Parts: sequence; structure tokens; C-alpha cells
Amino acid sequence: MKKERMENAPLLKVEDLSVSFHMYDKGLEQYDLKVISNLSLDVKPGEIVAIAGSSGSGKSLLAHAVMGILPENARLTGSITYKGEILDQKKKEAFRGTRIALVPQSIAYLDPLMKVGKQVTGGDRGKEAEISKKEIFKRFHLDEKIEKYYPFQLSGGMARRVLVSTAVISDASLIIADEPTPGLDLEMALEALKVFRELADEGKAVVLITHDIDLAFHIADRIAVFYAGTTVEMTRAEDFLEGVGKLRHPYSKALWQALPQNGFRPIPGFQPYARYLPKGCLFSPRCPHKTKECENDIPMSEIRGGYVRCIHAT
Repeated sequence: MKKERMENAPLLKVEDLSVSFHMYDKGLEQYDLKVISNLSLDVKPGEIVAIAGSSGSGKSLLAHAVMGILPENARLTGSITYKGEILDQKKKEAFRGTRIALVPQSIAYLDPLMKVGKQVTGGDRGKEAEISKKEIFKRFHLDEKIEKYYPFQLSGGMARRVLVSTAVISDASLIIADEPTPGLDLEMALEALKVFRELADEGKAVVLITHDIDLAFHIADRIAVFYAGTTVEMTRAEDFLEGVGKLRHPYSKALWQALPQNGFRPIPGFQPYARYLPKGCLFSPRCPHKTKECENDIPMSEIRGGYVRCIHAT
């Protein structure tokens, strides 16, 4: 069960983040492809912020930007701070795996030449690390003998559980979980999310990137809705549980209505490609409330206790 959160300063704060990739087209023509635009997000100690949005909305790129693992042709503007200090590339590398832990989306992140047990404990063979490893293996129904396995000997679901275990055992204050549940059955997915909830209740900050948003609503404190590389709404998870009338942005409402239990109703159109973004509101080509004013730059504004990027939100 989620506990009441104290008002405190964010552990991680992302403000007006934009990410572009320097690209080459036919004839060696060069251009910058902006894939994240003016994205903002924060997470406090003791809470889970779940990120919802369709594929290509910038969720994983945000995780990679925070961790400092974007390719060399990436260009960042805006700011990313950890405990109020700017996270430059040097600090990202120093904090990676110590203060900030990533549960990556791909199981290919497991080192193919290192045995599973050593990867889970980070090479720490101390008694406390060994006890923690045994406990988390038991929770995730992993036989102790797999600690002597190499990643290629694991099934996809087992590898996913091992990845989650690496972050759980770490001492990181901030955990970014990028799609930690695909490949897991419902029981294991719920167990993994329960573990993240417990970590948050212990005072850690958790950013949960997931397509299983109907599960995330029950363990997260807040939901950040991404669309075409930007934040369109930040709201309490309870708003998604209470119904579409509590939500503010048309895309958030469309996400709610697209869930199977809410009618599975799709909306026409598609998310725009990064090279051909519309002016102003990125959702406007699909929005039934579009007006001429939607072509202007639209900042986030506070409405009914949440934040939304929409001039028609009430």
C-alpha cells in the first residue's frame, strides 16, 4: 500500500530537456533530429513516478539521458539535476550504478562473459550482499544455482528477473526501471512492481517506465504522460484510477479509454515522426479540441492539482 508522501525536494529534476541527434541524409546533407522537446519531470525520495506513453514517445531516451549513455551524436539542452546539483557527464558516469541504478529494457545489457551471481551483487562477495541475493532470488522464484550460470543459459523471463535483482540489491538512491515487466507472467510482474513499491517506501526514488500502465496506477504515486518526446501531463496516480473525468489532457484521456477495461477505444491518427513535428501542441493533429491557438508554444500549467500542456484543459 502506498504511504502518504512528505513534501520534500526532488531527488531528480528534469527541466525543459531537449535531445537532438546530428544526422546525415542523402548526399551527406546534415540535419538535427529533435526526439525530445522541452520535457520536464521530477521524482522525490519515497515516491514512484510512472511514465506512460506509446512507443517512440521518448521514455527510454529520457532514461539514457539521465544515465549518460546516449550516443556521441546526441545533443542535450535544458537541465538534469540530482539533489539540486547539475548532472554533467562526469557526474553521470560517477553516479551510474552507485547512486543511480538502471533496470534496462533489453536483457542484452547483461554481461555475456560474467556469471549471473557476480552481476547481481556487483562483484561484492560480502555476507550482506550474499544474503540479499538469496532473498531476492527467492522472491522472484529463481533457483540459487543460476548464480553460476552465464546469461545465455537463462530464459527471457529469468534474465528479466535477474536485471530487476541487480537494481534491488544496489544502494542507489534513484532507480530507473525501463520496462521491467515484459516477459514476466502476471504473478512475477506484480511481484516486481511490489518490490519497487517497497524500495520507494524505504526512501528511494523510483522512475518506472512501463507499458503496463494499468498495473502501475496501483503502485505509483504520480503518472507522467509522454507524447512525441514531451511531457503533456503530470498527475496523481489516483486520477487515473478515479476515471477519465479527473484527467486533464486529451491524450491522457485517450490513454485511459484505450485500456481494455475502459472500452479499448482507439483514437484516429498516429504519433508524429520526430522530423515532421507540428507547430505548437504536438497532439493537435489528433485532438478534437484543436484551435488556431494550439499552433503556439504551450507551456505546462497547473490545473486541479496537476500539470498539463494544453490551453483547453479545465
